[in-house]
Amino acid sequence: MKQLPRFSIGVGDRFAHQAKAQLAACIKAKDAGLEVAPVWNKSNREHNIIGSEPSQTRKAADIAVKELGWKAAYYLDADHINLNTVERFLAPCDFFTLDVADMIGKPADPADVKAFVSRHPELIGAVTIPGISEPFHTDEAFVAGVANKFLAAVQDAGKIYRFLVEKKGEGNFIPEVSMDETDSPQTPVELLIILAAIADEKIPIQTIAPKFTGRFNKGVDYVGDVAQFAREFREDIAAIAFAVKKYGLPANLKLSVHSGSDKFSIYKSIHDTVTSTGAGVHLKTAGTTWLEELIGLAEAGGQGLEIAKEVYREAYGHREELCAPYATVIDIDPAKLPTPDAVNGWTSEQFVSALRHEQSNAAYNPSLRQLLHVGFKVAAKMGDRYLKALEANEESVARNVTTNLFDRHIRPVFLGR
Repeated sequence: MKQLPRFSIGVGDRFAHQAKAQLAACIKAKDAGLEVAPVWNKSNREHNIIGSEPSQTRKAADIAVKELGWKAAYYLDADHINLNTVERFLAPCDFFTLDVADMIGKPADPADVKAFVSRHPELIGAVTIPGISEPFHTDEAFVAGVANKFLAAVQDAGKIYRFLVEKKGEGNFIPEVSMDETDSPQTPVELLIILAAIADEKIPIQTIAPKFTGRFNKGVDYVGDVAQFAREFREDIAAIAFAVKKYGLPANLKLSVHSGSDKFSIYKSIHDTVTSTGAGVHLKTAGTTWLEELIGLAEAGGQGLEIAKEVYREAYGHREELCAPYATVIDIDPAKLPTPDAVNGWTSEQFVSALRHEQSNAAYNPSLRQLLHVGFKVAAKMGDRYLKALEANEESVARNVTTNLFDRHIRPVFLGR
């Protein structure tokens, strides 16, 4: 049975050119004494935008692993798939993020809700979860209400899981369930109810992505109450540990933090909690690597800088179209976006300073960064011209990708340094 190690990191590679640079960051972690398994993730939507196939991502990962001599675990994530999109991911992938967002909040069959409540009397009354100081007090109506909100989604995840078992065989892939695309964060007892439903569906999930408090905008830092996040994260870990023992879920079940790249202000909380509890964590990053490609191109100067400026110019001109699919996970202030004419006059240092996520730099521009984060479609339309620019400036690009992934993500989250 495939088993995800305690620590893992989702690494997005939009154009399948940075697998070696990303793996190099995991090698640095291993050299520092800690195994962090890379999980290459790329969604169906991203493949459609770029015109790529999951088999290309698999090929890039396998080549990187072979050339760098990586002997530890690694995976390829069919990111946010459902029964309509899973087919192209079946052969190359061995990690599946079951996307049930469309079903969250849709009323479940009343008979199914009633049966769930009857099956789980332990969820009614005073629910004591070890590691959480106060018990939760529930009644039948509360449990039924939570089940009514999430049960149809869990049942949908069960259908996807059983389809995967039919096609790939039991134990031949890592299942993850994503519950983060909902209106409000789940309380620990709500998470416990969801996990009970997942166990009823006999889905041996190894990671679950709940919704946390605060905003997890693309490519920028966490916005919210860090202390509240820390409390929720700690209590969710306690709920998972309890559910593992109570419902027989996999012992390595851990939290998955989606849109986890660049959330620097919560990394210490994550590290401190997993260290003190012995829990694992999956940190899912994606577009941060694409942004480091742009930074590497701009830093290289010459044609690389010109490509970066062109991407910004086109993204600026099509910002409404590019931003629409990501409206709920970006906060761009149009007044803070420099004009393309202004950017056209920038030096390499000016472009890099505006884009690189260094909050101590007065020139750092979160609005520009978020726009470029969702602007990878522009580079995709450039086709070979963009890919050849990456290859021509490989040293600069790879250095930035590796440094960003290790120093800004792996080091604080997993090593605590």
